[in-house]
Amino acid sequence: MAIAKGGTKMCESPTIKGRTGWRGWSELPTRAIQKTDEKWVDLTYPFSISVPRSAAFPPPKFSYFAQMPERPLNVTQMETIVHMGTHVDAPRHFYVGGPGMDEIPLERMTGEGVVIRLEKAVNEEIGVDDLAAAKPRIEPGDIVAIDTGWSGNWGTPEWNRHPYLSLEAAQWLVDQKVKLVAVDTATPDLPYDLRPKDFQFPVHCMLLKDGVLISEQIANLHTLGGRRAEFLFCPLSIEGCDGAPARVLARAFS
Repeated sequence: MAIAKGGTKMCESPTIKGRTGWRGWSELPTRAIQKTDEKWVDLTYPFSISVPRSAAFPPPKFSYFAQMPERPLNVTQMETIVHMGTHVDAPRHFYVGGPGMDEIPLERMTGEGVVIRLEKAVNEEIGVDDLAAAKPRIEPGDIVAIDTGWSGNWGTPEWNRHPYLSLEAAQWLVDQKVKLVAVDTATPDLPYDLRPKDFQFPVHCMLLKDGVLISEQIANLHTLGGRRAEFLFCPLSIEGCDGAPARVLARAFS
């Protein structure tokens, strides 16, 4: 992430090379707004040097620009990759013509959806049949949060050997017109040790191409498993950026 200087965008997108073909936001169905008095559940990992992340990324760094008692206040400085911990991917993550974080409509990151529980083993694929049979049923316009139970493996060798979406499953989610897919793993794509040398993140590309947002490394999904819920995904609105750390909240419908 580049530091802004003299009005330059913090995250510049490539203008000469890069993947094209972003097809725009899919149309969302009109739906009645449900109400719930349930308490909000925090689905966010606290941001720290030990936050969950992909095996490809170094941990974030923190230092003090100013610190008490030498100075009259504390000011923390942070250096990080934006795809770290609980975060949201913008279409610009894989499409140079796609919108950045500051251009994502709020209705794409808020609203009703489901938390589905899928029991999967190390490096096991999530297929169309798994999603089609999931309870509650996935509906058009939903936010879909997939609870594999993998969050409990952070800090172990198993973390990067997680379940993953097949390409057919990703296409099925696009066809169902869901607006965001959230996972409790490092990525919905192939685990790190299964990737070929020229790996191109096909699940990311398939979802983001049609404006289906992705949120990774979600915490505490087990508290809402098997229920419909209201979601708030609140990433930083970084101008032109391909992703951002996010505070994610949800509350179940009674």
